[in-house]
Amino acid sequence: MTSHTPSLYSIATGSAEPIYRQLIEQTRRLVAARVLAPGDVLPSVREVALALAINPMTVSKAYNMMETEGLLSRSRGIGMLVAERRAHAHSAHEREALLRPTLERAAVEARQLELDPDAVLALFKKILKEQA
Repeated sequence: MTSHTPSLYSIATGSAEPIYRQLIEQTRRLVAARVLAPGDVLPSVREVALALAINPMTVSKAYNMMETEGLLSRSRGIGMLVAERRAHAHSAHEREALLRPTLERAAVEARQLELDPDAVLALFKKILKEQA
């Protein structure tokens, strides 16, 4: 069981996506990438709210939604934990589903810029290699 700090999260305040959704999506990605493992302790609502300068109710809403979804579980005296997940929870399909919205936004932007699809794919492949 590992305890994590609020630096786990970063918020894009100018984003059209609500802050609670950003927290949920970031947590899903961290679990899928195995940065957060079952049993890991998340930072408290108060810690996250202070670190990100956001309303504690926003963090609480995100945590409650993730608990309802089964991503997190509440443990008395400890706080919010990453829930035990099914074996297929970290499948390639789930990780692809998490990436899809980002790629859809990139595709919209590429179309708006009237870029050639082959050029966009070549650029994406180049970026993937740079980050490796």
